[in-house]
Amino acid sequence: MTRSTRPSPPAHSAGPRSRALDDRGCVLGLDVGGTGMKGAVFDSGMRPLGSVRRPTPRAEGHGAVVDAVADALEELGRTAAELGLPLRHTGVVVPGIVDDDLQRAVWSANLGWRDLPLAALLRERTGQSVTLGHDVRAGGAAEGVLGAARGARDTLFVAIGTGIAAAVVSDGRPVRAGGYAGELGHVVVEPGGEPCACGGRGCLETVASASAVAAAYTARTGRRVAGAADVAALTERGDPVARAVWNRAAEALACALATAVSLFAPRTVVVGGGLAEAGRLLLDPVEAALAARLTFQHHPVLLRAALGDRAGCLGAGLLAWEAAGFTAPAAPAGAVVS
Repeated sequence: MTRSTRPSPPAHSAGPRSRALDDRGCVLGLDVGGTGMKGAVFDSGMRPLGSVRRPTPRAEGHGAVVDAVADALEELGRTAAELGLPLRHTGVVVPGIVDDDLQRAVWSANLGWRDLPLAALLRERTGQSVTLGHDVRAGGAAEGVLGAARGARDTLFVAIGTGIAAAVVSDGRPVRAGGYAGELGHVVVEPGGEPCACGGRGCLETVASASAVAAAYTARTGRRVAGAADVAALTERGDPVARAVWNRAAEALACALATAVSLFAPRTVVVGGGLAEAGRLLLDPVEAALAARLTFQHHPVLLRAALGDRAGCLGAGLLAWEAAGFTAPAAPAGAVVS
């Protein structure tokens, strides 16, 4: 299924600009997730001029995923052409381990690829200039420029969805380590616990990811739920099993965050992804459990992400503008990626 919107380009405000992110065309940003992908055409102010959403055909293998990504980029490219805007660059962000320097998708438990030269494949298929990045690092960058972490120099952005990953910013600079930094979802919180897709056992993802929360409730009750949002709703209504599952996830998340806080000393922790839609229902028990684990460390402020499921796509757009040699805007994005 494809959904594309193409509103008229907004007017640009007048005034001085430095290396102007002006009326100099547009970029494409595409966020490829484990279940779906979101893409947009962005103008110089990071406003979406057209968007597309598609399912990610991961069950059909990585070749089908690459084809779907290329098709989405080609559709967005046609939108840019119809608007009469020159396309400056394309940013694509994906989950797993991404080597930014080599522009390769090194590994993804959810999408099943290993050491894939994804940027080169997409350039060859679409003819676009493509830069590859990591979805959560891109989301963290977007929150830092456009969202909840604006102005913060030491932050941890945690995305909780199909999997769990984090983006670390220390002294204003992202920590990448060849793409291996930030794998918070594979910190062991229950030694000897449930097997994880990474090959380990008891990883945070097996307890606190959206899919794990839903699966735990179904396993304990025999009643299927559509997702973690259903468990959150049941928790609010006082369902004792839902509350037990929810509290277990919150404790596990606090356990992993305590390790991250000790290692990186973030002053701000921004929580995004599907589970964060629960707001204080999630943040309050996590904050309390984290505070109980910390002694001498800085106690970070826990914030819900401001950009929701737009963060990865917006981050991909920022990555594209940066790759094109332009300075990113420093004000919140003015429209929603639909």
